[in-house]
Amino acid sequence: MTAPTPASARAPAEAVAAALEDVAALGGFFTLAVGGPGQGWHPVTDAYARGFTDLAEAVADRYDTREARIGVSIAQLGHAARLWSPVLACTLLHGIVPDLAGLHRADDGPALWLPALTGWYADRIPHLTEALYELVVEQHLNALAAGLRVKISPRLLDGNTASALAGTAQVLLPARPALRGPLTELTTGLLATGRLAGTGHFTGPDLTFRRRSCCLFYRTPTGTKCGDCCLAR
Repeated sequence: MTAPTPASARAPAEAVAAALEDVAALGGFFTLAVGGPGQGWHPVTDAYARGFTDLAEAVADRYDTREARIGVSIAQLGHAARLWSPVLACTLLHGIVPDLAGLHRADDGPALWLPALTGWYADRIPHLTEALYELVVEQHLNALAAGLRVKISPRLLDGNTASALAGTAQVLLPARPALRGPLTELTTGLLATGRLAGTGHFTGPDLTFRRRSCCLFYRTPTGTKCGDCCLAR
């Protein structure tokens, strides 16, 4: 993170590894591969510079659409979920914020890998909400958006980012109901920060979400409107 963070906030590699290993049990989007050889992975920054073209094309093929922006939108939404999920879960369940610098992506898919394990103790980070926003949105999702080769609405992408965050919270709530208070507070704070402000809002205590944009999935031949879509009734 670029914001000033005390050296004492740094967490040891073993604490970061334990947190990531535990939250991976929540599902695939919460999984970050760690350590080991680097074959089969490439820096995610390279994928951003190429506009995530390979994943966007794979999505378009999977859903049998020739509308390139649909593939881009769904690929970006999935990547946002793979970033928010381990970060939010580790922060709330273990008080550890994993460092996503040096993040890699699989050569043949969306999976993510960290070659080195570093992170911070969440309670020692000044302005935690802003720090998490910087970690996920500014360092990663803004870079992805900047590299896109397809014209797509920035607010659509912002809505995807918010939807992925809300979806993460909706998985965490039933898995750890005792965290309802801090989970709701942190997620609501993130949804009011930077580019996420005005993208949508929670509509109930179970953290159901209504966004103000659409990911375009309904435009695929077999697609439907998502539960949080602004077009859903």
